[in-house]
Amino acid sequence: MAEVTYYTEEGLVKLREELQYLKTEGRTKIANAIAEARDKGDLSENAEYDAAKEAQGLHEAKIAKLETVLSTARVIDESNLDTSKVLALSIVKIKNVKNGAVMTYQLVSETEADFKSGKISVKSPIAQGLLGLKVGDVATVTVPAGELNLEVLEISR
Repeated sequence: MAEVTYYTEEGLVKLREELQYLKTEGRTKIANAIAEARDKGDLSENAEYDAAKEAQGLHEAKIAKLETVLSTARVIDESNLDTSKVLALSIVKIKNVKNGAVMTYQLVSETEADFKSGKISVKSPIAQGLLGLKVGDVATVTVPAGELNLEVLEISR
């Protein structure tokens, strides 16, 4: 059984759009590349044809993976979520106890994660350390650079 993943409505729409693009325009581009390479002659010695066929395989694998993800995807109704503790889709304001740096992150699914926009995966070490905590709690999180002590300052949706 595949693992259920939770998404924001926006994240699920983006996944569906990407799948639609891959199935339509993406497949058309690859088919054109294969046809163009095929027209160049002997297929047994045609590196361009081999590359196009390999790209097609990778493309189809990506489509299959997205279809699997979408089949197990669920949208979280944020209006019913408890804001007293950190959960998936929570927006969490935290402070590094050691240096006083304050950061705000939203905990999202792996495919929605985008560090530049403040969205981190719920499977990341920081998110795993924060899940279930309440305002005022301090988490000790092990990251590649060592251990961080992070205090939860605020939780919102």
